[in-house]
Amino acid sequence: MTKLQDLFNDFGQSPWIDNIRRDWLNDGTLADLVAQGVRGVTSNPSIFAKALATSTAYDAVVANSTTSDAEALFEELAVADVRDACDVLSHVYQASVADMASGRRRYRDGFVSLEVSPRLAHDTNGTVEAAARLHEAVSRENVMIKIPATDEGLAAISETLSRGINVNVTLIFSIERYAQVLDAWLAGLERARHDGLDLSSIASVASFFVSRVDSAVDAQLSEGDPRRGRSANAQVAAAYELYQRRVNDERTAELLREGAQVQRPLWASTSVKNLEYDELLYVNTLVADESVNTMPDATLRAVLDHGDFSASMLTRAASLHSLARELGQLAPDVSLAGVTSKLEHDGVQAFVDAYEELLATVAQKMRS
Repeated sequence: MTKLQDLFNDFGQSPWIDNIRRDWLNDGTLADLVAQGVRGVTSNPSIFAKALATSTAYDAVVANSTTSDAEALFEELAVADVRDACDVLSHVYQASVADMASGRRRYRDGFVSLEVSPRLAHDTNGTVEAAARLHEAVSRENVMIKIPATDEGLAAISETLSRGINVNVTLIFSIERYAQVLDAWLAGLERARHDGLDLSSIASVASFFVSRVDSAVDAQLSEGDPRRGRSANAQVAAAYELYQRRVNDERTAELLREGAQVQRPLWASTSVKNLEYDELLYVNTLVADESVNTMPDATLRAVLDHGDFSASMLTRAASLHSLARELGQLAPDVSLAGVTSKLEHDGVQAFVDAYEELLATVAQKMRS
């Protein structure tokens, strides 16, 4: 058994990888990672931009394409990657269907995420249309469409879920926003139920970004302050407490009784940005049942080598509550609301910038 398999079997947390590449699909790298315990894949514009810029695996498709539209060509490439990755994860997905049907788990697993254009982050209708188009293009049960948790994205999340489309809610930075995401998820499932859809087939995760919170808070604290490197995990603990409350309230319980899956919290951005911190600070500490941790390559390799999940602060009620309470120790030196609001704005803009860079890379490949 590998550490990744232990993480899922013993602790109920799904390890996903935050990367997708055509060469990984061609040479079996992704299949090997799945054999070692990876249970899902996430992607974003930055990941695709890096893959396109550093790999020749896309060159033949680009050369043979008949389109002159860089965005259309990128979508064609991304859909093909995600579709093939879904096929690699299909046995994980099918096993999770059986697990859920037997009552062993309250969710399905084995998903691959594809993000709508970041240009649509503040366009509700455009996001819904793009989500439906991408879902149909991939045409796999285990595809998840990523939608950012902006004000405009919340309505798009509900509408997309109500159509029976799996959603990965991305770019969550605050507890307040996470509460709104939970409401959007419930509203979407309630509308799906009203329309007679099978609730058991509608999956969702809520991606809470972690390390960037410490980077932003630490910048406002002096060197040696004991609160440095603590805020991100404290906020995750508070988010998991909220998850536990909401998943057990009557509104959610009613949907679960009718076959719905839980919306698992997902810890994203879990590589350390401050190299003085333990490289698994945002993994070992954040192990919890019915959650996901999506990790970049280096973090995943470190977990396989020396992950120690006994250090988790989320598996015991006392340590979970104690960690969550640390958020209250930031004021008045740091405004957490101000920090997370800026992180959301900057996160959306960073994905837009990465997307523009990605399209420029595609255009350059088309010309050459």
